[in-house]
Amino acid sequence: MCTTTASAAIRTEGLVRQFNGLTAVDKVDLEIEKGEIYGFLGPNGAGKTTTVRMLCTLLAPTEGVATVAGFDVASQPGEVRLHIGVALQEAALDPKQTGTELLRLQGLLYGLPKSVLRKRVADLGELMDLTDAMERPIETYSGGMKRRLDLAAALVHNPDVLFLDEPTTGLDPVSRARVWEEVRRLNRDLGMTIFLTTQYLEEADELANRVGIIDQGRIVAEGTPTDLKRSIGSDVIFVRLDGDAASVCPVIETVPGVQSVEARGNEIVITTENGAAAISPVAVALASCEVPVRDLTLRTPTLDDVFLELTGTHIEREDTAPTEEAAK
Repeated sequence: MCTTTASAAIRTEGLVRQFNGLTAVDKVDLEIEKGEIYGFLGPNGAGKTTTVRMLCTLLAPTEGVATVAGFDVASQPGEVRLHIGVALQEAALDPKQTGTELLRLQGLLYGLPKSVLRKRVADLGELMDLTDAMERPIETYSGGMKRRLDLAAALVHNPDVLFLDEPTTGLDPVSRARVWEEVRRLNRDLGMTIFLTTQYLEEADELANRVGIIDQGRIVAEGTPTDLKRSIGSDVIFVRLDGDAASVCPVIETVPGVQSVEARGNEIVITTENGAAAISPVAVALASCEVPVRDLTLRTPTLDDVFLELTGTHIEREDTAPTEEAAK
């Protein structure tokens, strides 16, 4: 596909979507660079899917402006659709078709010449590890295989921007890991911009270069996963000893990077700016004290801690923000 010269792959300004007077997306501003994996994180009902549907031209914005691959979603929807791939939460797959038939039809709809379509379908089957299943009816596929086929269908025309709306919901851990690897490969090998919505904290942490956290239709935080987690607190090292912890504290306090040390009976709570860097020196210092160590555990802040700090609730909660279905 032909790419545009605009610096941002996705840009929104004051994006709003209302349903019968209820606001599902409330003045969202985004700027996502080409080649970036952007994680859009939030609980059910927060506005993630509604935002994606506007960016994919499936819903018209109530207010604001959005461009994708350099084209306006309201005034140039046809151009937007030619430059994007979309895999929504519910895979729209005909169970009676084979994988090959589905991908061939998708390619024809996008105008791919028949002379290149056969190789393109074969390449996608190999990319998604579906080669052995491509001639079987889709109704025989497992849930993970259907997700990967749906992803292949979104890639058949080699889009500039790929939208994945909660692509691993309902998958087992093995299938989820395989989808993660495909997402990384597409970004690494093809330089594809990927907009990934998820409610899985680990998924956003593992895949995204940057994360936007949405709650009740508003962006409440944005940044790299590391920066967001660092913004709310320090890493904590927990130590349990066979002996009195207070006698060990003076030694631990001298370890570089340690911010504070607190003794609680036979336990020590150590705060540090960088737990991964500090845990080995802490272990060495403990060994010099000749007090047996029963447990040594590092806990770092999570994206759920970020969400809790900003909203007062955990991200796994059921949200009551209006959605398209709820508002009708």
